[in-house]
Amino acid sequence: MGQAALNLPLSAADFLAWDATQTTRHEFVRGEVSAMAGAGERHVTVAGNIYLALRQHLAGTPCRTFITDMKLRVEAADAFFYPDVMVTCSPRDAEQSHVKSEPVLLVEVLSPATAAFDRGDKFAAYRSLASLREVLLVDPDLRRCDLFRRQVVDGGEAWVLHPGESAGGVELVSVGLALSAEALWAEVPALASPRTPGA
Repeated sequence: MGQAALNLPLSAADFLAWDATQTTRHEFVRGEVSAMAGAGERHVTVAGNIYLALRQHLAGTPCRTFITDMKLRVEAADAFFYPDVMVTCSPRDAEQSHVKSEPVLLVEVLSPATAAFDRGDKFAAYRSLASLREVLLVDPDLRRCDLFRRQVVDGGEAWVLHPGESAGGVELVSVGLALSAEALWAEVPALASPRTPGA
């Protein structure tokens, strides 16, 4: 990887030009570039389960589901991310083959190394997307989902947490899908020594 030749900070346009020549994925936030590490079996399996359920459910509609390798542009944060799963129903996004910018649903599968960023700065960036209706954070180690939904509260918009039950399913109102626990956690290996919440 040609990281040593990379002069930071980069503009968004420079990042896209540079990233097109790379063999690994990188996220970009305000001129800074971070290489993305590979994921483990639990992460990959649960992301695949969610993608498959969404793709089947949305077949024949204007909405499209993407997994892992599709860039998301968040203009307000001057960032490019790679959500684990993304759904967009936008005609504008349909015309863009490599970058999307108007999702209705984003899914992040958490790991101990990324959970703080995914729940913090990345989630803050995601909330700036006017099109976005829901963000699903999935912890495969604890088999738990936290769903954040944009709702009208006291006359204004707020992101409301809908915490999931352990090893339960989740209802994705943004796309009209009730994802069962059986579909969500299918073939996701259990931890040999279960991690406690917050660990």
